[in-house]
Parts: sequence; structure tokens; C-alpha cells
Amino acid sequence: MKERKVIHSFKEAVRDIQDGSTIIVGGFGLCGIPELSIQAIKEQETKDLTVVSNNCGVDDWGLGLLLANRQIKKMVSSYVGENKIFEQQYLSGELEVELTPQGTLAERIRAGGAGIPGFYTPTGVGTPIAEGKETKEFDGKTFLLERGIVGDFALVKAWKADTLGNLVYRKTSRNFNPLAAMAGKITIAEVEEIVEPGELDPDEIHTPGIYVQRLLLGANYQKRIERLTVAQV
Repeated sequence: MKERKVIHSFKEAVRDIQDGSTIIVGGFGLCGIPELSIQAIKEQETKDLTVVSNNCGVDDWGLGLLLANRQIKKMVSSYVGENKIFEQQYLSGELEVELTPQGTLAERIRAGGAGIPGFYTPTGVGTPIAEGKETKEFDGKTFLLERGIVGDFALVKAWKADTLGNLVYRKTSRNFNPLAAMAGKITIAEVEEIVEPGELDPDEIHTPGIYVQRLLLGANYQKRIERLTVAQV
């Protein structure tokens, strides 16, 4: 009998995320974020979290909810420009921030998931990003040593899954989700549809089920727009 990973309660899925945990969260802006898992953590009031994610949502949605509830101690991210609470907590010294170039962040997460402890990149050389980091020359060019990232947990959002945890993402919501799914010791995936094994074409699977430990069917997802821009006529 093949393992079925479906859990029917978001509260149950996040119950063992303890204070001080490191969580890698998929999504880009508000696209492809695991919004129901985030809400469950908010309700659980787990605190002192280190969160690794491209950004921290907006003030009233996504990871911004955890910021507003003062549950995040440290953010490792590449972009922080859409969240006023983030700015306030950082400037007051309440929130620790590790800014990482976006491509470097993606590769740090991918490396962690692949079991690679570190890699060299030229990105950030000669900038504050390089402070305190080991450098090495290759072919006359300087590179920084960046460490891979592994989370105690990873939260991802996919479009469709089978009961074995194989995931399919939809269009741009794919973004950081496949990388995040690889890099969590325990990966919690929420999806919009669950099918039986064999119903997914193997060629369309983006994240193999071996990376997913818990699978949840979500509902009533909000397709919010992070920033609306209209043309001047």
C-alpha cells in the first residue's frame, strides 16, 4: 500500500512547528503563497520564527500577517518594499533582516534541498552583501561563498497533487515553490485539487512526492493583486 499524505486539518498540519523554527515559504509577492498554512500558524501564535522567503507579503496578507502578529524574529529575503510593518519593525530593531540577492536566495534554497552545503557566486562581491563572507578567486575573478539553506519546515502552494504528494504548479505561481519544497525537513503543501495516483501525467509533475510529507486541500483562495497599475489615457 503506497503512502497517502493527505491531512484534513491545517491546524493539525502545523501543530509541531515550534517557537524558534526556521520556515522556508514559497511564493513571489502574493502569487503562489501558502496562504492557509500561514493563517494556521498565525492562529497557533508560534513565535520567534526565522522565515526564508523572497519577500514578506503585504501588511494585511500573506507573511505580513505573521509580522503584524510579531511572530517573526528574522527574515531572509530579497525584496522588502511592499510592507510598512516590515519597515517599522526593522528600523526599530525588532526584526532582524538578512537581505540576499534574488538569484542567490533561489540557489541557496536549491542547494539546501540538493544537499549542497555551499557554493561560490560573483553576485555581491564588493558590496555590503560580502561582509564577513569567505571569498575565493576562480580564473582571476572573485567569488563569495554562500551557504545552502535548509528549513525545519517548508510551506508551499501548488495547483494540483495526487495523494502521494506529487505536485503540479500553475504558471507563475511555480516561482519559488519547487525550490522551497525541496529544502524543508518537513514540507507542507496546500493545493486546490487532489487526485488519485496515476491521474497525473508523470511529465507534468514539478515536485516529486518524495519531497512532500503533508498534503492539504485548500478552498476559497484569494487571487489578490499586490499592486494595481493602470495606464493613463
